[in-house]
Amino acid sequence: MPAINWLAVFVAAIAAFGIGAFWYSPLMFTKAWLRESGVGETRARSVNMPLTMGTAFVLVLLATIVFAAFLGPTIDSISGALYGFLAGLFWVTGYFGVNYLFERRSFKLFLINGGYNVVSFTVMGAVLGAMS
Repeated sequence: MPAINWLAVFVAAIAAFGIGAFWYSPLMFTKAWLRESGVGETRARSVNMPLTMGTAFVLVLLATIVFAAFLGPTIDSISGALYGFLAGLFWVTGYFGVNYLFERRSFKLFLINGGYNVVSFTVMGAVLGAMS
């Protein structure tokens, strides 16, 4: 496994997590996501938020570590952003698309969740590249 810049990984993970906090906030897609996902407001309020957010951050951090290893230690910010965009669009969102087709989920939910992954992986790659 290539050398990993752990500070870059941590900063990129925080950035991706922060994008998610904004993306799924009332300023952006909370209502549409709740409706389209079938979670609903009542069920959303019943979740153990500290546990959910902590676990979500650990998963984002793990994804960032693996993505940093994939990119390698000598990537620049433009290439990192491009590779992040491509990974988010074709790997993550592409596979969401496959699942959503069989689960009969809405195209709107696909755009909300896929869009978050495209943006977060693009920023993640840019940060990893800028700090390498």
